[in-house]
Amino acid sequence: MTCATGLIDRAWLRVIGIGEDGLSGLGCEARAAIEAATLVFGGERHLALLPVQAGQQRRPWPRPFALAYEQVLAHRGEPVCVLASGDPMFYGIGSQLAERLPLDELRVLPAPSSMSLAAARLGWPLQQVRVVPAHGRPLARVALYLAEGARLLVLSADGDTPAALARLLVARGYGASQLSVLGRLGGPDETRRDGTAASWLGSVPDRRLAAPAPDPAPDPVPDPDPALNLVAVHCHADPGTRPLSRRSALPDAAFEHDGQLTKRDVRALTLARLVPQPGELLWDVGAGCGSIGIEWLRAESSCRAIAIESHPDRCGFIKRNRDRLGVPELELVTARAPDALVGLATPDAIFIGGGLSVEAVVEHCWQALRPGGRLLANAVTLQTEAALVAWRERIGGELTRVSVAQAEPLGRFDGWRAARPITLFFVEKPLADTDR
Repeated sequence: MTCATGLIDRAWLRVIGIGEDGLSGLGCEARAAIEAATLVFGGERHLALLPVQAGQQRRPWPRPFALAYEQVLAHRGEPVCVLASGDPMFYGIGSQLAERLPLDELRVLPAPSSMSLAAARLGWPLQQVRVVPAHGRPLARVALYLAEGARLLVLSADGDTPAALARLLVARGYGASQLSVLGRLGGPDETRRDGTAASWLGSVPDRRLAAPAPDPAPDPVPDPDPALNLVAVHCHADPGTRPLSRRSALPDAAFEHDGQLTKRDVRALTLARLVPQPGELLWDVGAGCGSIGIEWLRAESSCRAIAIESHPDRCGFIKRNRDRLGVPELELVTARAPDALVGLATPDAIFIGGGLSVEAVVEHCWQALRPGGRLLANAVTLQTEAALVAWRERIGGELTRVSVAQAEPLGRFDGWRAARPITLFFVEKPLADTDR
């Protein structure tokens, strides 16, 4: 068998994916690259697989791992190999190195990813599966993707992740979901455990794929899940669990709050004007229970948001709401605007739900907003509405008054009970802003 040539002749750095089958799964190109390298970086587990080779240095990853990129690039031009698990371009070091090097200096030789192996074991079409990393990231983000029939592959942090995931699913009303914990995928010691999330918290039988399962003993206690594992979840909601959409405003009951909540209908109008776009940053000023920032993050997975709130109890609401609704990455600044806004990253959109009575809040927000960004403020009182009218005179924009009424019993009949009208002020900052 001959190996491919081309980019490899100009590439000094090779990133090689290794599966659980170790070196036996490598092709001739990967083997030749390892043999030719004067320096090999990798985890201790991977480096231990290599036979002793005179004149070759092996270097385990540093701690913190962020130092690894600098160490690798310090040997630019030398024949260097980096060993990684599975596909280095999927949440791996390969994608990070590709951002730091011209592509003709880099050659990536992937192994089958754990996602591909899991889909093959389960018979799942991989393009229909949502991958949720939980190594180095909050497990609470799984809640964002819970829906009847959804298929998730959760990349575990360690052997404790499956049980923690089962608890999360039960708490969110998805205890009927089917779980399969796949350990050491692709190796001779591959394992699999199956059960529902609800049953996972008790005894779940262990089924090893490398050998026939032994006769079950009375009251079996499952082996601990291996540290290197992946959890497949086929979501099924428990009776009475209401699904939460990511494309329309959530019910008010989805949030824990003390009344400081942008109600569902107004929230839908607010998000329609803020228009979440991939990668954009929102400031939610006077966040209350965090509903706008949470909806912004749920609408687009790569969005970012900062909630600014000074009230201690409401900060507690924000923390619990963001985890329960699957967006633990919502950043919370516990301080009062406008001082709390100093030094924050430049926003693409701003929502002001509180603090309009302080003139400096709108001033600071308008100055901080990037050109082309959107600002939306909601007013309930006459005084704050007057402030928005004045800002419209100054910087332009549009005013919209919204009045929502709910049908309620009125004696033997029904009548309309109107909520307080709300004034929405929306403005886009000019790309070439000349104000002051």
